[in-house]
Amino acid sequence: MRLPAPLLALMLLTAADEAAARTPFQARCEARQLGLDTDSRPTWVRVESHDSGYRVDNSLSWRSLTRIKRGRAGDFVLGLTRAESRVAISLEGAIVSNPDTGEECMLPQLGVSLSYLPIVIHVGSEFAPGRCAYREILAHEMRHLKAYIDYLPKVESRVRETLGRRFDARPVYAARGQALARVQAELDGRWMPFIKREMGKAKALQSGIDSPGEYARLSKVCQGEVQSLIGSTRREPSTTSS
Repeated sequence: MRLPAPLLALMLLTAADEAAARTPFQARCEARQLGLDTDSRPTWVRVESHDSGYRVDNSLSWRSLTRIKRGRAGDFVLGLTRAESRVAISLEGAIVSNPDTGEECMLPQLGVSLSYLPIVIHVGSEFAPGRCAYREILAHEMRHLKAYIDYLPKVESRVRETLGRRFDARPVYAARGQALARVQAELDGRWMPFIKREMGKAKALQSGIDSPGEYARLSKVCQGEVQSLIGSTRREPSTTSS
């Protein structure tokens, strides 16, 4: 596409103004940032997610699971999937100093690790492995497990894109001795809460699995085996995630 001459001239003028506005120190930092010198350590953001697996626990009764879930009066929980997320951010990078002005720039290198502790799938102890009800409840909980695991690559991509926009090709400037602390404060105050919120969004995906229709189905599976094992209640049984 060919740009109109006035627009092209304006773009060139803007670029020239930006280049002229940079100090020699900033130009040196940016050159090192882009790997244009011989001992450069370019800024980069590395984000990785890890699937730590899962285990099935059949030791707690449905009453214990209900207390853990803290549902409404009359609810009872037959199965429960518990996922605890973990976020770790590492920070390192080269610092370039300007002895003439007391200024320094940092070329941050970030490593972000996203994971869950091994996810625990609980099935009420009233439902012995191999029985029809156990298989139905476990199959439902495996859908929760899949939702958590499938979400990890998506949040990994969002975090990489967002942090990349902030830190890639962007040296951080500060007074001497303060650049590292400035970056760390930004990570702790802005980006760690952001990442934790993104990880927490996985829980919202579970509501589509725990639908009223699914609860109604589970209450009637296996020729009434669920109802016969736990007796009648005011509400339909549920399996859920936390």
